[in-house]
Amino acid sequence: MDAALDGPRLLDADFLFDPYRAYRELREAGPLHWSDEFHGGAWLLTRHADVEAALRDPRLSAQRTGGWVMDASAGERAELRPFQRLFARALLFLDEPDHQRLRQLMLPAFRPQRLAELRPVIEQLVEELLTSFVPGERIDFMERVARPLPTRVIACLLGLDAGREADFMVWSDEIAAFIGAPQPTAEQARIAQRSLLRMADYFERDLLPRRLREPADDLVSLLARAQADGQIESGAELLAQCCMLLFAGYETTRNLLGNGLLSQPGQWRRLCADPSLAAGAVRELLRYDSPVQWTGRRVAVEHERHGQWLRRGDLLLCLIGSANRDPARHAEPDRLDIARANPGALSFGTGPHVCIGAALTQIEGQILFGALARHHSGIELAGQPQRNGNPVYRGVRTLPVHWA
Repeated sequence: MDAALDGPRLLDADFLFDPYRAYRELREAGPLHWSDEFHGGAWLLTRHADVEAALRDPRLSAQRTGGWVMDASAGERAELRPFQRLFARALLFLDEPDHQRLRQLMLPAFRPQRLAELRPVIEQLVEELLTSFVPGERIDFMERVARPLPTRVIACLLGLDAGREADFMVWSDEIAAFIGAPQPTAEQARIAQRSLLRMADYFERDLLPRRLREPADDLVSLLARAQADGQIESGAELLAQCCMLLFAGYETTRNLLGNGLLSQPGQWRRLCADPSLAAGAVRELLRYDSPVQWTGRRVAVEHERHGQWLRRGDLLLCLIGSANRDPARHAEPDRLDIARANPGALSFGTGPHVCIGAALTQIEGQILFGALARHHSGIELAGQPQRNGNPVYRGVRTLPVHWA
């Protein structure tokens, strides 16, 4: 089998606008392809069963930041070492036993009882946002709703200071631009490092010392206590988790909210007629237009996969966006159906590294879409949305709507 990519060119303007035709061609051509377009070369997995299996495969490692960061430094590796020290310690990029140890520390903040306590807080935040507009007003839904809502929710969960939302969003946007670049430039890496270090400085010099002195019922206090008890290392390990939670709690959720239903009028009217479908609508939106289009693994143990020998250190990209549209898993996968019986999306991953905040993101989407359907069913697009151009974190930069 010749696995070299000989078909759709990825990452051009057409792909960034709508990658799903290219994904379909890749799936039909085969389950595994090699492409030079990603980080100097990577294997691409295209089908649902293979992506799901890879995300559970212990022969594949989540540790993949070293070359990623340093390859962007254009020979000036010392400059980006602070970035790498923090970036590499985030839960997302750790293997066992560190991954499970840190995950268990943070899990209490994401258990059903804690999320149930957060629900009225989220409902109040949604109400405050949605009642701040005048009927007939033209607004950018991303700027006024989809970006501030997850920022305020994750700030509440972590115990962050009110009034710093603008900083949090800018820092996260600049880190996302680096992560989403298939071939990051030195300038993208420098900007991302600057934002990550500013984020870490906020936690290290300000919030963590305060929470050690005056603990509260929030996730940063939980991490501060764990550090004081010796369960988590101070410095890079502690700061990396704080930064990761802030970034991830914002980035994925805002894209889910922006990739919503207004571009599908029939499905939007269906939700407005029955707002109880909001939970299913969120799950289907995650499948249909995943906010995270792929995730990576490094080969830790050499092995054969679909007739190809994968060598230690090879990069394997699991194309989540393609897997979610696999007709072997979903009937009529290119059709959005908010009442689909079993969407089964891989948008939050699966296996040991499944997203720790997946349930929180879904709750935010359910509450927002439900409130819109019940009280603002007349809203409609007021222009063409502008895509963000990020192939990993798929979303829109602007979403003009007429309020109702």
